[in-house]
Amino acid sequence: MSMTGKRPMIGSVHGVVASAHPLATEAGAAMLRSGGNAFDAVAAVASTLNVVEPFMSGLAGMGMATCYIAKEKRIRCLSFVPPVPSRLPIERLKDREDLARGPLACGTPGNLAGWCELVKSHGRKSLAEVFAPAIAIARDGFPLTAFGTYCFNSSSPEIKPHEDLFAGWQKNYLGGGDEVSQGQVIKQADLARTYEGIVAEGPGYLHGGKLGQAIVKHLASIGGTLTEKDLQTAQPEWLDPIAVSYRGLQVHSVPPPAESFQYLLTLAILDGFDLKKMERNGIDHVDTVFRAIRLAAGVRIARNRPSPEALKEILSSAEVEKLRARVKDGKPVEGLTEQWLPTRPDPNKEHTTSFSVADAEGNVVCLTQSLGAKFGCGVVVPGTGVCLNNFLYWGEVHPQGAAYMKPGSALALCLAPSVSTRDGKPVLALGTPGSYGISQTQTQVMVQHTDFGLLMQDAVEEPRGRLWDGRKVQVESRMPAATMEGLRKRGHEVEVIDAWTWVVGGMHGISIDPKTNAKIGGCDPRRDGYCIGT
Repeated sequence: MSMTGKRPMIGSVHGVVASAHPLATEAGAAMLRSGGNAFDAVAAVASTLNVVEPFMSGLAGMGMATCYIAKEKRIRCLSFVPPVPSRLPIERLKDREDLARGPLACGTPGNLAGWCELVKSHGRKSLAEVFAPAIAIARDGFPLTAFGTYCFNSSSPEIKPHEDLFAGWQKNYLGGGDEVSQGQVIKQADLARTYEGIVAEGPGYLHGGKLGQAIVKHLASIGGTLTEKDLQTAQPEWLDPIAVSYRGLQVHSVPPPAESFQYLLTLAILDGFDLKKMERNGIDHVDTVFRAIRLAAGVRIARNRPSPEALKEILSSAEVEKLRARVKDGKPVEGLTEQWLPTRPDPNKEHTTSFSVADAEGNVVCLTQSLGAKFGCGVVVPGTGVCLNNFLYWGEVHPQGAAYMKPGSALALCLAPSVSTRDGKPVLALGTPGSYGISQTQTQVMVQHTDFGLLMQDAVEEPRGRLWDGRKVQVESRMPAATMEGLRKRGHEVEVIDAWTWVVGGMHGISIDPKTNAKIGGCDPRRDGYCIGT
């Protein structure tokens, strides 16, 4: 037998953790080994990612989780995406790029409260235990990988033009230098002390306490408008999921105002096509999937933040059948994939992370979180080690858009953590980063796994594409050349990109066989993805 050079399959009949960094995955696995459950583990993973991938994870970000709660035998979702800040001067903003960096781009932090709520409601570890790995790694340091080195060094020239941001960012992450090198040890003593404050006071340390006061004061000093009231009123919210049927699975994700209904709508469209009879990665397979993705994106943009009644109509058999007919008609599909008005697509502004945990008790958690862009808005709060998000960049600033931001209104984000069940039992957790590409690339991996029967790791490693406004689609060069040419003939404007690129996401998932309890992880080599079984 010859080896492939790909990552090995990681499986266990007990627990599996799959995340974007080995140290974060190990933090979660340590929680499971020491008697914790998936909720404890996922909080340990999340907080450790704050340390080891600070360019896209942090306690001052936002996120969502979809959970199978074994003791309740049901799926619930937790949203920790606070409303638009109450004093956002939206009337001053004429273009999305006004919120790319700087203090106005910062949305109200939600991640920390979300992690603590997961532990409080369904975990059994203390915050001291859950945050211990993050504190230790922040204090002792960790050596940078090639991917981490790239993220640090590519961020420096992006933030440097912002003189009011760069000095604090540079001091916190580069030690005052200009760049970092692979293997260099990064220490974050300020962040370690911040987590110690959280352990002592709980999430109130941020939402009403000393940390929150420091954040608001610093933002105000550089032109920000976030208030202490915004922080005090930000509360995680437990929600019932939305779901569609796909190949006998019930695929669950977060309800609106989350934009995950695009993912579910795409699957509903594809459920009417016998993809497994098509050549895998052949022209019919890829063209059908890409057409369905673009049509679903158009519906999401046109009908964003739908009411329950409107969502029911969007996912109805009659509406889905109309979209299937459009997939079948062979005419090129052209349209927006990002926001209501054409934007300047920039994959370098998409920096999210998604991870999954399944434990021996039957609990399954898929969580997607982010700072928005690389290092969020670029603001590091002095003395805290906390980097703030720029999630308002993903809200619409044009009043005509369905997701237009109003102060205090719900913020519609494109995160789509998912858990699928068969006969009421969890069989799959799947999530990815990638901004408006999340629902696109998650669909492609779901098809590889569910329709073509690939194991989770193999499904994650298959070549993928990322669709942009108009007819443009970027496709990894490992896709067969004949498929690329066939896509062009069918109206897609194909741009061939690197063989392995995070433009198409950073997928992490776990499949579960309810008969044998076998749990198989999938981690994405496009980032520092890693799986551990316990």
